Amino acid sequence: MIEKKLDRAITDFIWNVVEIHSQLEDIHTCWAGLLGITEPQWLILMAITELDDGRGVAGIDIANKLRVHPAFVTNQTKSLEKSGFLSRRPAPDDARFVLMSLTEKATTEIEKLSKRKLALNSTIFNELDEKTLAELNAALATIGRNARLAARLLAIDVS
Repeated sequence: MIEKKLDRAITDFIWNVVEIHSQLEDIHTCWAGLLGITEPQWLILMAITELDDGRGVAGIDIANKLRVHPAFVTNQTKSLEKSGFLSRRPAPDDARFVLMSLTEKATTEIEKLSKRKLALNSTIFNELDEKTLAELNAALATIGRNARLAARLLAIDVS
């Protein structure tokens, strides 16, 4: 009986994650639309915002953060550079790597959205306090690690 309840709880969790992912994708698409870019380009800008410590961010780091192929990041960042949202320059210690940073235009446009983003986040996380979010993030990080392991194991099984 416990196994059936656990299986139901896991199934419910997975469908909740699917629903949350879908809603967040819609939200990201709206933010992107306000800047005249695509949803993946918006996520690239957000990843750079998160990862840049002032020296720029390598494409491989962006790809790893977003769980996408580095070639996709290269293609999209070239488009973002043409649109004036980011600058690309060779890494000073290894010219094979390109470092990307947000431009003043990108920073200004994202800042214009910040109050709306705060209000939206307040709505999304309305009934959750900092401690609950920290515990939830820790649990999700564990599930994420376990899911990566499970995916690798499944890939071995089916090959």
